Amino acid sequence: MKVNFFVTCLCDTVKANVAKRTVALLEQLGCDVMFPEAQSCCGQPSVNSGYVESSKPAMKSFIRAFECNDYPIVTPAGSCAAMVKAYPEYLKNEPEWAKRAQAVADRLFELTQFVVRELGVVQLGAKLVGTAVYHPSCSLIRKLGVRDEPLSLLAEVEGLTLLPIDNQETCCGFGGTFSVKMGEISGEMVKEKVRHMSEVTPDYLIGADISCLMNIGGRLHREGKVIKVMHIAEVLTSC
Repeated sequence: MKVNFFVTCLCDTVKANVAKRTVALLEQLGCDVMFPEAQSCCGQPSVNSGYVESSKPAMKSFIRAFECNDYPIVTPAGSCAAMVKAYPEYLKNEPEWAKRAQAVADRLFELTQFVVRELGVVQLGAKLVGTAVYHPSCSLIRKLGVRDEPLSLLAEVEGLTLLPIDNQETCCGFGGTFSVKMGEISGEMVKEKVRHMSEVTPDYLIGADISCLMNIGGRLHREGKVIKVMHIAEVLTSC
């Protein structure tokens, strides 16, 4: 199967290893990974800041970039996937663009969603010894409805034990520009998340959204917690 890889800004600029591991995972599963070079930011930061109209050129640029073929589009970020899925609504006053947006959105999948639902795979032969807390990001579970897929994949990782925590599905406080605009509230939210994690003393924090992992990981570092932060693509390609 040929698939397009939507790298996202954070993967491209600060977490290149997640991008590499995502491509490696897809290739391991027999996919021929294409990279449309015209791809750019999906517009999520500016939309979250309230600049919807100013964000539309970025949306249209993204649409044009992925109209180069009709293959599935896979991304290792629930928040960016959810943004693209919302394009038709944002562009509803421009019917032609809304139609094009829908066609692209229908082909786009978050990584674990694609592996489990589209490829029908949960056993990847991964191995990671230790205990872990999984953080389900808001975009993944609330906007995309992807709740069980990451857990199904992690359950098959040899040597890994997932630990439940209080308020597991509570937001970590990042929320894109929310963490900047509402810094004090955001800070208290991530403190609470880290407190619940610390109660079970895991070896790893695992998630499927880099932004949330950076937020929680930053708090862990400031508190001197020795918990390794890993994106699920890194876990699933461990051996």
